[in-house]
Amino acid sequence: MKAYFNKYDIFSLQSEEDFSRIALQIFRYQYENIAVYRQFVNYLNIDIQKVNHYLQIPFLPIEFFKTHKILDRNLQTDFYFQSSGTTSANLSKHFVADRRLYEKSILHSFCRFFGEASQYVYLGLLPSYLERQNSSLIYMVDFLMKQSGKTENGYFLHNFEELNQILRELEAENRKVVLFGVSYALLDFVEVFPQHLENTIVIETGGMKGRKKEITKNELLKELQTAFQTEKIYSEYSMTELLSQAYSLGNNVYQCPPQMKILIRDAEDPLNYASDSRSGGVNIIDLANLHTCAFISTQDVGRKNADGSFQILGRMDNSDIRGCSLLL
Repeated sequence: MKAYFNKYDIFSLQSEEDFSRIALQIFRYQYENIAVYRQFVNYLNIDIQKVNHYLQIPFLPIEFFKTHKILDRNLQTDFYFQSSGTTSANLSKHFVADRRLYEKSILHSFCRFFGEASQYVYLGLLPSYLERQNSSLIYMVDFLMKQSGKTENGYFLHNFEELNQILRELEAENRKVVLFGVSYALLDFVEVFPQHLENTIVIETGGMKGRKKEITKNELLKELQTAFQTEKIYSEYSMTELLSQAYSLGNNVYQCPPQMKILIRDAEDPLNYASDSRSGGVNIIDLANLHTCAFISTQDVGRKNADGSFQILGRMDNSDIRGCSLLL
């Protein structure tokens, strides 16, 4: 069975009807071609012919990425992204058979919220990710750097002085800059080099990982906003098991690109959904996950707003600490 639509159409969906139609096509394709997902759906005794809307699609628990190779039977690849964690055991692997689709997703997600990717200089303060292999976050930032082609693009481990110098130079030249930073590294940096940023977009990517005393996400954003003397601190929400990114344009409220949707499952009944403004477990539809699983039940806790935006409130009890998880 082949998917009978142009896979790049997922980036230009305009309506709920369009989204549901493509989601249902991907659901049926994945039921036929992703063995683990088919077994999971069958275990739930779901008649796929009666699934007529994306709200009826079953969501695969994210833990399956730790224990199974989830991949389209029609494709082969040894390329994968691997999650970070507190131990090397039981890390998730997301096999990516179509890197071009992931790159399209990176570009469409970013450009939707920040405009043309080529206009920016990209700086990465991502020490914990640079120090390991198979990071989807590093792949994403690398790809954006390639779109930009600016000579000033670069990563910084713990060389805060060099980062401070280039930020000041770029600000003085009124250059447009995006600084991607792990939460704890951004806090460490501004503790030594607080400064006023006018032309730099700071995008924190989560990832405290026990490096500092835990604070709320709002406290983190406020602290960074004050130290950088900037109006907003932006955030990125994604994970190893996804090929799309949601972004917060401030105030810890995220928006999805067209190919991605967040649903909040009821805390007491995981097969039903919570109403707007109620918190619950986060289910994610990522249509860019065409060749793995587009329908994932995560261990994050969130709240959805009436306009489709959402907030991440933390992690469920007893869930693993993940490098890209947002602060409790």
